[in-house]
Amino acid sequence: MERRAKILLVDDTADNLVSLEAALSSLGEDLVLASSGKEALRHLLTEDFAAILLDVRMPEMDGFETAELIRSRPRSRQTPILFLTGYKNEEHLFRGYDLGAVDFLFKPIVPEVLRSKVAVFVELSRSNWKLKDQANELRRQAEVLRKAERGFRSLLEAAPDAMVMCRENGEITMVNSQTEVLFHCGRDLLISKNIRTLVPDWSFPHESSWDTLETPDPHALKLLKFGRELQAVGRDGSTFPVEISFSPLQTDEGLVITSAIRDISQRKRNEEEIHQLNANLEARVLERTEALMRSNEELQQFAYVASHDLQEPLRTVSIYAQLLAKRYTGQLQGDADQFIGFIVDSSRRMEQLIHDLLDFSRVDARGTDFFVRTSCEEALHDAVSNLRSLIDENEALVTHNHLPTVVGDPVQLVRLFQNLLVNSVRYCGEDPPRIRIAAESRDAEWLFSVRDNGIGIEPQYAEKVFGIFKCLNPRDKYPGSGMGLAICRKIVSRHEGRIWVEPTQGPGATFCFTLPRAQ
Repeated sequence: MERRAKILLVDDTADNLVSLEAALSSLGEDLVLASSGKEALRHLLTEDFAAILLDVRMPEMDGFETAELIRSRPRSRQTPILFLTGYKNEEHLFRGYDLGAVDFLFKPIVPEVLRSKVAVFVELSRSNWKLKDQANELRRQAEVLRKAERGFRSLLEAAPDAMVMCRENGEITMVNSQTEVLFHCGRDLLISKNIRTLVPDWSFPHESSWDTLETPDPHALKLLKFGRELQAVGRDGSTFPVEISFSPLQTDEGLVITSAIRDISQRKRNEEEIHQLNANLEARVLERTEALMRSNEELQQFAYVASHDLQEPLRTVSIYAQLLAKRYTGQLQGDADQFIGFIVDSSRRMEQLIHDLLDFSRVDARGTDFFVRTSCEEALHDAVSNLRSLIDENEALVTHNHLPTVVGDPVQLVRLFQNLLVNSVRYCGEDPPRIRIAAESRDAEWLFSVRDNGIGIEPQYAEKVFGIFKCLNPRDKYPGSGMGLAICRKIVSRHEGRIWVEPTQGPGATFCFTLPRAQ
């Protein structure tokens, strides 16, 4: 709703006041009546008026005296005064205009003229109000801007990096204290300089899309977010590496760019040290790896030679021990037969250990040239055929689901299945062995499982069973060298897989291993 203006009507004659009120009522403004100069002054103490209609001839205090007092008060000094008089007198006119009157109206007053003149001053008053409101709003906005600027300057000063604000052409408009510290130069010497005096290769990643800053180019956006590494120049001419990130702001005066500049000298030194350490570490790892490979090769060759060379004297001992047993059993006194039996059994066991050790050392001797596409079903079939007599003797039943084709060494895959089957048959319980072999796809590998109903493996021994010469049960009850599962692990590792024992509910054990999918 539009604000209503106030008009002060001053006349000592009641009829005149009524006439003035009637003539001006159609303007729709607030009309305030006063019958004397003193009463008018009282209204002026608390109210502001768009115009004052003041009768010249009044008792006690005439219009001129009243106008003089009105003009003496700062609050009403600019209020328009229209004098009302019944006769023309040049002296009165001069005095009235000298006191700040804006017009004279002569009685009898024509209502239309009166309304027209007063309406002009009402509109002037409204315009004045709008100007004041605008001025107040401008002052408020200026204060907000001042506070924002103070806050922005505080943020700049609190920033850990050097912050430089400049125009698009590089002219510096503002810096923080960290900039002074970084470049050893006061801000009074930096303002109005070009930022390229500090960072010669500085350039804002300007693209056509930066004109609106709405759809920036992805490369430019990356520079804004992660910054650029450039060389900065100190006051003494020395150079050092810095990282700069940009923050653009479109203003009425054009594009303003805030550059955050961070000294990365220490970081570069650390990176160089880390690079040097990595290079040294890689060289040492390579050296150690080569030494380890040589050691492994020498160890494998030693194990092979030692095992091979041990077979001949051991075979001689075994043969003569068997001849002694055959010829002299029951003919010797005391514990001789028992001692001869110990020698024969130990010789056989030693021969088996050497044979298994040779097999273990040969696993890595076969290169990747032996890797071909191999059907795991055929490998399992060959393993079962090799163990036919053992399976039939123990009434074992071997079943399987569909087994995949993989890339591997077919001889070693047969040995893998064979060793796992022997383990399941050998460590059976009172019931005939029941063995189930399955395979399922898991991402880039196949997961195989071999489940039996034997005596099982306690969880604390799940890793120990894969060690060399590790047997968890008495050898007289469960024969074996303890190399079978160790060979299995070595075969699976050579095929870039894993092997382990799954905990099971109830009797039996489940051996699981993985093989890569065929490529």
